[in-house]
Amino acid sequence: MTDPLQRLRDAYSVRTVSGHTRRLRPRTATGDGLVDLAGSDYLGLSADERVVSAAAASALTWGAGSTGSRLVTGTTVLHADLEAALARFCGAPDALVFSSDYLAGLAAVAALGGPDVLLVSDAVNHASFVDACRLTRSRVTVTPHRDVAAVERALAARPEEHAVVLTDALFGVDGDLAPLPELHGVCRRSGALLVVNEAHALGVVGDRGRGAVYAAGLAGEPDVVRTLTLATSLGSQGGAVLGAPEVIQELIDRGRPFAFDTGLAPASAAAALTALRILSSTPELVAAVRARASELAWAARSAGLLVTRPDGAVLTVRIGEAEDALHAHQIFAEFGFEVGCLRPPTVPDGHACLRLTAKATLSDADVARAARAFTAVSRSLGTPSRH
Repeated sequence: MTDPLQRLRDAYSVRTVSGHTRRLRPRTATGDGLVDLAGSDYLGLSADERVVSAAAASALTWGAGSTGSRLVTGTTVLHADLEAALARFCGAPDALVFSSDYLAGLAAVAALGGPDVLLVSDAVNHASFVDACRLTRSRVTVTPHRDVAAVERALAARPEEHAVVLTDALFGVDGDLAPLPELHGVCRRSGALLVVNEAHALGVVGDRGRGAVYAAGLAGEPDVVRTLTLATSLGSQGGAVLGAPEVIQELIDRGRPFAFDTGLAPASAAAALTALRILSSTPELVAAVRARASELAWAARSAGLLVTRPDGAVLTVRIGEAEDALHAHQIFAEFGFEVGCLRPPTVPDGHACLRLTAKATLSDADVARAARAFTAVSRSLGTPSRH
């Protein structure tokens, strides 16, 4: 008889030879003594005593989980309070909270798509948008990164009556912003919806970190839908969709990732709600993380490395070959930092890189030590310093 697992072993062997296997590395509560330049806790609120205390108090009050789907027993007053606070803070008409940001993106696109809807998606959009496109019965056009003209051509040539344009607000690998005003103008002229993933923009872009849509003056537009995460700047877990009441009602009625998933744990909702209040009242957190991102980028450039301009907290240092990126990752660990190391298949062959995320909590000494790490990486690659 055929061994049903042999094909998995064969595929794993191929990935092992090509260096494309992945492994989990459980971290300790102290992060093994490394300064975190890899995670997405941009404002340091995940460990903030006020946020942690709110989560603990909620767990004692409500229990460990939400006990069911949001449509059954999984909606608490905490969920309603969080949705109202998110809509108010981001300037959105309405909001709906999910147990993860991936499900929020999946639900929004799946509910808004259909056989009479063209989906136009940026080539480097978040996986939740990519996978949602694959699940819908929509025709999908993938356009080059940040190419507004290509989006306009796709919309103009469509035979479908309806269309939805999908883009990240701030892209998670390179850390660059989408041209939202221009995209919205194209959508408005074509009668299309614009769906924007604010996962990496909330808390770091715009007034008080209200996000890129708010910064572009599009927060109250009825033809703009936003998805976001509670797990980056808000230091918690979960996701949300922000949009017109018609969009939110469609998700409640027809959003399968909403209806058939256990609701967000009350402790996570309470943590996110408290973090949102802190963000709203502490604008200096936003300024701090942006300043640290700029300082890290300047240090990398000064060392002669090719680094993206950080429009938020994310910056990427181009390395090239996977082996060199792994060596650079190890150098940063020796200097006391945990950084992201992106290799194929996450990125194309020859495009391996280090992905760093700035934190509002970084000290001057941390930044100075990171500068020395950049210099060491540059020397290992044979890159001349610009000092």
